[in-house]
Amino acid sequence: MELITLLLYLCSFLSVVNAASVAVSRAGWSASSDSSQTGSDSSRVLDGSSSTIWISADTALPHFITIDMKTSYLVNGVSIQPRQDGSANGRIGQHKIELSADGSSWTQVAVGTYVNSATTKKTTFVARPGRYLRITALTEAQSATNQLTSIAEVNVFADVKFLSKTGWTVTADSEETSSAAAQAAKAIDGNTGTIWHTKYSGTVAPLPHWFRIDQGTQVTVAGLSYLPRQDGGNGRIGGYNVQASNDSTTWTIVASGTWADNGEEKVAQFRTRARYFRLNALTEAGARGQWSSAAEINLLDTTAPTYTAPVATKGIWANTVDFPIVPAAAAVLPNGKVFLWSAYQLDNFGGSNGYTQFSTYDPGTASSTSRTVTNTQHDMFCPGISMDFNGRIIVTGGSNAAKTSIYDVANDAWLAAANMQVARGYQSTATTSEGKVFNIGGSWSGGQGNKNGEIYVPSSNTWALIQNALVSPMLTNDRGGVYRADNHAWLFGWKNGTVFQAGPSKAMNWYNTIGTGSTTGAGNRATDLDSMNGNAIMYDAVAGKILTAGGASHYQTEQARPNAYVITINTPGTTPTVSATASMSFSRGFANGVVLPDGTVFMAGGQSFVEPFSDATAILIPELWNPSTGTWTQMNPMAIPRTYHSVGLLLPDATVLISGGGLCGGCGTNHWDGEIFVPPYLLNSDGTRRARPAITTAAATVRVGATLSITTSGTVATFSLVRLGTATHTVNTDQRRVPLTASGSGTAYTVTIPSDPGVALPGYWLLFAINSAGTPSVGRMIKVLP
Repeated sequence: MELITLLLYLCSFLSVVNAASVAVSRAGWSASSDSSQTGSDSSRVLDGSSSTIWISADTALPHFITIDMKTSYLVNGVSIQPRQDGSANGRIGQHKIELSADGSSWTQVAVGTYVNSATTKKTTFVARPGRYLRITALTEAQSATNQLTSIAEVNVFADVKFLSKTGWTVTADSEETSSAAAQAAKAIDGNTGTIWHTKYSGTVAPLPHWFRIDQGTQVTVAGLSYLPRQDGGNGRIGGYNVQASNDSTTWTIVASGTWADNGEEKVAQFRTRARYFRLNALTEAGARGQWSSAAEINLLDTTAPTYTAPVATKGIWANTVDFPIVPAAAAVLPNGKVFLWSAYQLDNFGGSNGYTQFSTYDPGTASSTSRTVTNTQHDMFCPGISMDFNGRIIVTGGSNAAKTSIYDVANDAWLAAANMQVARGYQSTATTSEGKVFNIGGSWSGGQGNKNGEIYVPSSNTWALIQNALVSPMLTNDRGGVYRADNHAWLFGWKNGTVFQAGPSKAMNWYNTIGTGSTTGAGNRATDLDSMNGNAIMYDAVAGKILTAGGASHYQTEQARPNAYVITINTPGTTPTVSATASMSFSRGFANGVVLPDGTVFMAGGQSFVEPFSDATAILIPELWNPSTGTWTQMNPMAIPRTYHSVGLLLPDATVLISGGGLCGGCGTNHWDGEIFVPPYLLNSDGTRRARPAITTAAATVRVGATLSITTSGTVATFSLVRLGTATHTVNTDQRRVPLTASGSGTAYTVTIPSDPGVALPGYWLLFAINSAGTPSVGRMIKVLP
């Protein structure tokens, strides 16, 4: 038995839902392809049989197949089932997916690389109208030398509208009214934080249960959607059927099946005209008892939703990028590519298995390659990540809690480094102004508690404890105890070898990392509370400005907050200034914050009620914070939830990659993909790309405090440096922005790098030129030397 009153109160995020995604009926569709083999023509992908396949002729790739849906839909996804006959030949690797209204002019909606497996691949993207869908295979998943392409089945997904609930009356066989207000009407109130729940106080009503909708008049209905309760509790419906009636006496079954035990919205599709519909819950999906519950129940409209083009001032989600792993960690490399990794498995974690699955993504070609790193004997799931002065990625702890592995980008090699003094997982690390790596916290693995600070010296490949760098002052009051309380510190390397800890505890601290070190309290973060899984972003290092946003008092099963603050740090050891800025429009935990070249901060993803491995209460609308006004602006929504285990990074072309989420094996929240956000500063009012300034010459290296001469393609207004980012579990201690004051005019300029290595932290940075319209150039890779 459980009490849900408190959770109903806490999970108060109001989500007015008016649409769902469903697989479109393929009746009457046709398919064509560039080539096919006898008996395996393109029509096989629409015949409903997994035992028949389309297979291309044995000619050179690329190969393509085009689906004609005969009418336009608001398409938001496609599923591709590889052949199921035991052969791997023809599995699609690198690919692109396009939509068209006329079969001639095409819009790319997704690119990427599928993992080499027989599982059905689902690609989701921002909904766009289209009659035709084209899948192009660029490589075969097994080998670049293989030239075949094969597919068993293709399904297309589209947006559908919910019917208006005006005039509805709903009833149920059972509802809880004593211990909570969980009446049937709560399932149609548009609030995902309130639920209908069958009686659980006193005598429990046994399964089966029913929920009945009276529309008041006969209406043609295209299906029923069921959103399970969003707090992770019991009563999720497993086995079900849907019945229709015009008199509430004689009922006809119109749909039946079994729904998975997760928080995702479920849809039962049918087409029936009736006044009454009844959802019958036959089993509880997780066999947790005799209860049934629902957050929202809707009926689907038969008319398609109207497409509204995204407003360019709110940015555009360009396309989805499919990856051959579920990325939970990532880093931008000095060569402009992106490293992404999961754990010892492509889509799951657990144990300490001594190897890690990687993918290298090239934004220029949209291709991804796979790699299993075994030589360091390190499962790098849930690690600390820092980039040193030479652009090497230093990965510490995680599943193999004592290990350190280093990626040497110059030689494309992984190196085993010295073990840490303290085994850790969920710790944070930060590169210091001396070129060392500071490490603190991390009770997720390697034992719990006493995870005091230590320091890595790259030149000697040694770790040493810092006697007086104490973890206790930065602990949160998490209900999970120290196992959670020392996780994911918000760290910033600063002047004279110090590190500033901005959170997630409400208490802030200075750490001196030299010699035996010291810990100095820096006061509380104004009126903010502990903010587990919130964000901290240094958007102006010259001024010592840090934006903090979101988070929750506890790591999981907790309402997040929208709070945002600006911290200003200066002399190490002194109490910083903290001031509240405008709160976000949405409460967020597990979100990702990315600083942009112009100093604005992009916040994407997260949940209003934090719960690992769940997409319930996911926030799809990102926000952009403007430091000049201290306000947040809502951007266009993304297609895919990005919650626990998601990552966000600024790419060299000044767009943003938001990726991953899940990494939980067979769960329904694994996201094998990313989405590319194009900020408003790159867009004209009609959504086309702006003309951009370009940096034509600039030295590849520059020392701290030195001047840098730059030539550009035209007049620019300002310059900025953004350090390459590394991200996992909302933590990105490497990214920071340095605004640069330029002298010069026309196409010739000079900037001066800040003289303190605690501000202009040596390593690899992207140099951006920004014109008077606020449009940045493509970033030029610059190495700042100590």
